[in-house]
Amino acid sequence: MRIFRAFSALLSYPTEDFVAALDEIGEVIANERLVPARERAALLDLVHDLRGCDLYDLQERYVLLFDRTRSLSLHLFEHVHGESRDRGQAMVDLRALYEANGLVGAENELPDFTPLFLEFLSTLDPTQALPLLGEPAHVFTALAERLHKRKSPYEAVFRALTAIAKVQPDEALLALLRAEPDPEPDDFEALDEAYEDAPVDFGAPAGDSCGRDGLAAKLRQARRPAPGVAQSVKPPTTFTYSPSSQAAEADRHD
Repeated sequence: MRIFRAFSALLSYPTEDFVAALDEIGEVIANERLVPARERAALLDLVHDLRGCDLYDLQERYVLLFDRTRSLSLHLFEHVHGESRDRGQAMVDLRALYEANGLVGAENELPDFTPLFLEFLSTLDPTQALPLLGEPAHVFTALAERLHKRKSPYEAVFRALTAIAKVQPDEALLALLRAEPDPEPDDFEALDEAYEDAPVDFGAPAGDSCGRDGLAAKLRQARRPAPGVAQSVKPPTTFTYSPSSQAAEADRHD
């Protein structure tokens, strides 16, 4: 599904190649009827906004939003597991899901990085991709709300993702995300507090929605074949995703 590859590109660190591909990305969005009309229009506004900005400004804005604001992290398990021990197992499970479907990811990027996750979905049949897309719907909704507060056009991507998934986010999980701190990138004191290491909870109950029964468990279940159906194994595919290298770029421009 090309639309997921377009979303992946829009949420990746801006490069010259990305800017050169904006017309193609806009064409994919304009022709994709899976995206409702309102969300499609907002996505095209985002493409127009990106096309009209200097590359350096795009990079600076991206870093301030997604690298220096923990509440806007593009790493899904940052919002699902935080610093708990379940996060490591969730990473292992998600990478195993990629590999089970013949996708070899970039080793220098964590598997829960949203552009990488979306690139993976682009390789699947819609009947496989859409249920997986719905699992982090509460995360996408929270990110959309936080970006809306900042009047960021990137909100359009997360609104479109939740619209395509056609699922209602878990209200209890969404409430927890809404209650978390959401400091601005220039509020350094609040950012320091947000990035303080949280104690690891080794006694989380088995039914904790942020533990093994949460997104990671559902992703594990998604890769199991249905009863009586043999699991097809695709030959490994070289994954062509280009890592964002945001931190390196940020250091270079600071």
